[in-house]
Amino acid sequence: MQITTNYLSLRAVKYILMQLLHKKQELEKHLAPLVLASKTIGLVPTMGALHEGHASLIQQAFKENECVVVSIFVNPTQFNNTEDLIKYPKTLDKDIAIIKNISQNIIIYAPSVEEIYKDNISAEKYNFNGLDRVMEGAFRLGHFDGVGTIVEELFRSIKPTKAYFGEKDFQQLQIIKKLVVLKNIPVEIIGCPIVREENGLAMSSRNERLSKEMRLSASFIYSTLRTVREKFGTKSALEVTNWVKSEFDKNNEFRLEYFQIAAIETLKPIKRKFKNKQYRAFIAVFADDVRLIDNIAL
Repeated sequence: MQITTNYLSLRAVKYILMQLLHKKQELEKHLAPLVLASKTIGLVPTMGALHEGHASLIQQAFKENECVVVSIFVNPTQFNNTEDLIKYPKTLDKDIAIIKNISQNIIIYAPSVEEIYKDNISAEKYNFNGLDRVMEGAFRLGHFDGVGTIVEELFRSIKPTKAYFGEKDFQQLQIIKKLVVLKNIPVEIIGCPIVREENGLAMSSRNERLSKEMRLSASFIYSTLRTVREKFGTKSALEVTNWVKSEFDKNNEFRLEYFQIAAIETLKPIKRKFKNKQYRAFIAVFADDVRLIDNIAL
């Protein structure tokens, strides 16, 4: 007999059999006893096409919580490029297998677009105090309103204790932290380290769209960032930025969309360095028609 959380002993939350749920009402029904009993719930929001980076988030959530929910939803309101949305890989069966390999005691929430947005596919408008106007926000208008809309929806439905996000999307991580303050949502946001392929390329669902040759060549992105970290010790932000641009000008395989050194609190580009401030370098690159992003602490 399949066990659901309705029949679950709350002292043995991690022994629930895997659930694949598509309806918000089903999800809330499963989680209600846990929320009522103040059990810890870890949420890992994803858009599917899972890889080792996602797996590391799920593993951490599983270690730190009595129940784990992994959401799989390709959110249309965070795409400003229709072609990019269409091409985004959808691999639910493979994703389920990856999650099962971690544990069968995890709830998977994979709603349809209609379930989330009904008949109005539009994003809420947020005031993220400028965090959303630079880098990704400057090149993907409305992107973070879409991110905020789906993440707030998941937080309201699931009521997680902790939610896990990778630092590859560091700007998104900072915006989600701002979101929970703005909306007074009682969830702890956990940022997790970037997981990289053997050649240093940051793991991303988009990597699957790269040719084998391009995937190897894309190590150039991370090697550039590592050199940036070295140069930042003795060079100004402007000098480092100009060096990065010149390196990409010499490399015909990639097109640099932006490179920016920013203070992590504001994400605004810096003109000079100050002691006791934390900085990060951010980059977005096109490899053929595939857009890749990465960042590194300085």
